[in-house]
Amino acid sequence: NETDFLNPQQNSGLKVLHMAPEQCFLRPFQKLSHEYITADLYSPIAHIKADITNLPFENDCFDVIFCNHVFEHIPDDTKAMQELYRVMKKGGMGIFQIPLDANRTDTFEDDSIVDPKERTKIFGQYDHVRVYGPDYFEKLRSIGFQVEEVNYSKKISAQLIDTYRLVKDEILPVVYKN
Repeated sequence: NETDFLNPQQNSGLKVLHMAPEQCFLRPFQKLSHEYITADLYSPIAHIKADITNLPFENDCFDVIFCNHVFEHIPDDTKAMQELYRVMKKGGMGIFQIPLDANRTDTFEDDSIVDPKERTKIFGQYDHVRVYGPDYFEKLRSIGFQVEEVNYSKKISAQLIDTYRLVKDEILPVVYKN
């Protein structure tokens, strides 16, 4: 509703990178007239096996980047963010969604926590390495991104929130490279 991304008549030919692609988006995104590339270090559905902290792409090559629920798994999230900034074209945009704990002011991470049960207890999932606070948006800005903090659930009905299984009042980080 907010972009022409899903409308091939309005916006075709974009070069799109989808890190750790979600199965539900593959078929719809592949049907578009965009150059659609998926990448992940482990996922069997990704086109390219790639480490997000050392991407095998040229500088300034993607118009759109999707990276949802990835950074909380990456020990060096700063390097991962820098890599996405490097490969995004000037004027490009991305959505870099993470689980955000709005009740904390700062992101919490502790590399000494390695036990999966303890990680689940502290970070919410066995393979997470941090819990992001609202300072996440400033971290993206410090990398160089312009960041819009979008509460899309305020723009649509409760029925649509339920239909699309959105989290009410979740803040979506929409990033741009100027």
